[in-house]
Amino acid sequence: QVQLVESGGGLVQAGGSLRLSCAASGQTSRIDGLGWFRQTPVLDREFLAAISWSSGSTYYAESVKGRFTISREAAKNMVYLQMNNLKPEDTATYYCGVAPPGWGAEGDFGSWGQGTRVTVSS
Repeated sequence: QVQLVESGGGLVQAGGSLRLSCAASGQTSRIDGLGWFRQTPVLDREFLAAISWSSGSTYYAESVKGRFTISREAAKNMVYLQMNNLKPEDTATYYCGVAPPGWGAEGDFGSWGQGTRVTVSS
């Protein structure tokens, strides 16, 4: 079992930046993919970015490519999401999730944390 705790959300003006953090604990040796997703009351959970724990390869949704950057700090079991040039439509609750080795699809992710709320004002 892997436990995830997200942090770093808050209120920011459009055009601003935030860095989200995700701390992983527990059986982290069983995971390879770490991803960031977001959800609003009217939209299903949306994939944003993912990183391979083993290779460091990164993957992004087109909607955030060029604005968001995912990174990891393996020694601390931490994953980050740097979000720049934020827009009001980025307002959502952001979650991190993990996937086992061999992952390749959004549906492979799970073990969600409690989420961190991001609000972008216009």
